Amino acid sequence: MAHANELYLGKQDYQVLGKRPVRHDGTDKVTGKAIYTADVQLPNMLHGKIVRSPHAHARIKSIDASEALAMPGVFAVVTADDFPDLTEKFALMGEAGQVNLTELAANCLAKGKVLYRGHAVAAVAAANVHIADEAASKIKVEYEVLPSVTWVLDAMKDDAPLLHEHLRTDSMGKKADKPSNIAVHLQFEKGNVTDGFQQADVIVEREFRTASVHQGYIEPHAVVALWNEDSRLKLWTATQGSFNCRQQVAELLQIPVSQVLVVPCEIGGGFGGKITVYLEPVAALLSRKSGRPVKMVMQRNEVFEGTGPTPGSFARVKLGAKKDGTLVAGEAWLAYDCGAFPGGMIGPGCMCVFSCYDLPHAKVDGFDVCNNKPKTQAYRAPGSTQAAFACEQVIDELAEKLNIDPIELRLKNAAKEGTRRVDGPVYPRVGFVECLNAAKNSEHWKSKLSGKNRGRGIAAGFWFNIGGASSCSASVNDDGIVCLVEGSTDIGGTRTSIAMQLAETLGIAAEDVRPQVGDTDSVGYTFLTGGSRVTFATGLAAYQLGLDLQEQMKQRAASIWDCDPTSITVDKGVYKQNGHSLTFKQIAAKIPENQLDPVVGRASVAPEGSTNAFGVHIADVEVDPETGKVTVLRYTAIQDAGKAVHPSYVEGQMQGGAAQGIGWALNEEYFFDAKDQMRNASFLDYRMPTCLDLPMIDTIIVEVPNPSHPYGVRGVGETPIVPPPATIANAIHAAVGTRMTQLPMSPPALWKALSERA
Repeated sequence: MAHANELYLGKQDYQVLGKRPVRHDGTDKVTGKAIYTADVQLPNMLHGKIVRSPHAHARIKSIDASEALAMPGVFAVVTADDFPDLTEKFALMGEAGQVNLTELAANCLAKGKVLYRGHAVAAVAAANVHIADEAASKIKVEYEVLPSVTWVLDAMKDDAPLLHEHLRTDSMGKKADKPSNIAVHLQFEKGNVTDGFQQADVIVEREFRTASVHQGYIEPHAVVALWNEDSRLKLWTATQGSFNCRQQVAELLQIPVSQVLVVPCEIGGGFGGKITVYLEPVAALLSRKSGRPVKMVMQRNEVFEGTGPTPGSFARVKLGAKKDGTLVAGEAWLAYDCGAFPGGMIGPGCMCVFSCYDLPHAKVDGFDVCNNKPKTQAYRAPGSTQAAFACEQVIDELAEKLNIDPIELRLKNAAKEGTRRVDGPVYPRVGFVECLNAAKNSEHWKSKLSGKNRGRGIAAGFWFNIGGASSCSASVNDDGIVCLVEGSTDIGGTRTSIAMQLAETLGIAAEDVRPQVGDTDSVGYTFLTGGSRVTFATGLAAYQLGLDLQEQMKQRAASIWDCDPTSITVDKGVYKQNGHSLTFKQIAAKIPENQLDPVVGRASVAPEGSTNAFGVHIADVEVDPETGKVTVLRYTAIQDAGKAVHPSYVEGQMQGGAAQGIGWALNEEYFFDAKDQMRNASFLDYRMPTCLDLPMIDTIIVEVPNPSHPYGVRGVGETPIVPPPATIANAIHAAVGTRMTQLPMSPPALWKALSERA
């Protein structure tokens, strides 16, 4: 395991938080007993298969399923026509905002046109996967192939192929008068950038490009659907939000949400890519049509070609500073593709591009652009990695021109409590300065790096922690074990982090809480697992639940002692009153003995606003100028966790995000041919880093308590993917003097840059 340091600021004496108990789901995971969606088997279950477009852009002239339906063992075929009429229908999906249902349905099954290679066109359900595969091949689709476009700047041109004839650019609330692939133009402004740049002694401006990358989760999308005779639809699925899945499916099928039950199975990774529905409504339609349960599991090429990657992006960033290193102005122009349908990651990209720094004058323009790629989806701090890749390199170049240490330049301009972001919000207490100081004082930064073509880089990153609704409930057993039911699907160990917060509140051991993730009938509404919200928001619900249970236990103790409950004090799980003393477990044992009411508690919260997480990464690299290959020699990730509930989980999140960010930096990309078809849709050709490509990743946990949480918790899952590409780029520049402005910085790309320089 990588070396980890923990910098505790304002440390409190906790019984449970900060410890490293064995994870509650550990045994099932390591023994293979955990139930994933593909493990679910139901009587008389059919298997579904999607028919996907071979073209990046084409009009669907006809679909003929007669030959497939004539096959023995084929029970149903569905197309977009099997969805209810969703024309001009919109739905408010809780914190996710308003969703155009026509577009959501058309991404599940294409209607009228296919908009990317791999776009789902039809689906078949058959007795087994082999018949389903054969039947899918017999569904005949006639296409009229249309011109396509996959690069964001090309898609913005006036003569670009139009994906949606009805789409008009919404620019700051005003609609354009002609069709365009540009869905939205955003603008944020603070101060006066013209005046700001006039004050600058040094100005750096550069352009940056990034390719789309995929989240790369191990488990493919999967669902089992049973539309029962009682009209209830039950779904077992790999989802990051069971309630979001429930609402999306209910809205698409135009049935009440109470008619849909979603059972979240264990999830083999998501990173933001398993929030929207793909297979769920299709499997539901097949189940209703066939009268049988239907299982659907994507193949890996379907995951790459048919589900949402990150945006490809173009960024132009300009920063100005005075001679002493004071930043005075910043300007950014960002264009992110959103894939086939509007609604991409440009918003957070614009909000994050200058988020690490206190800029008195700043302006950001952002464009959400449709093109012939799968609809983009979140991937760990969506939009922020691309923005940081640009901004953090410009910061480094400023430091070089001003002859100022790159950490000192960042410290001089670091965002802190009271800093206003360009999009408006003012920071509460945050830990960016502490992270920078931790980097400055780290053994890694202080160590010497020698050797030819070697360099050290540093970069910072930011991500929000959103709030959102969360619910949980619990019952106290006679032996004092608390059974916790919470609604947040567990991707990164959150059932343990939530259980630990409940245990801390009650003054009992983490092992005395048995957490489980409930289905949508078993627990109150809970927003999705995303936005670095679960340990913060659902943890806050667990804290409130603990207070509820504690009050009830005081009432039971008062009945036992025949006293006023308000006279009872509680300290670390021990209840006391006038010489009486009972532990939590002792009271639990006496409840049935004294025929007292069982203790059942619940809590629901919906914290508004968000906290903020900052990270700083350091990398040492070696460049082979003959091949362009970059070897990462050493890597350190530093992050403010607020309060590290389970430090091992925090370290794992930091290491995992860094590893993914390194892959994004050096190798990963969607590679399209001349016909805009992805040519590397497999783990063999889509080059993700393995353990052979990475060093041990050291971590330093900084703890600056979040004032909006009783234990100071901040989410940690997304920030670690933000700094790596910029960190690696700055290290490459330090090693060979070449500034890489395009991702990935793969061997061919770097070799070409080095050759052109020579």
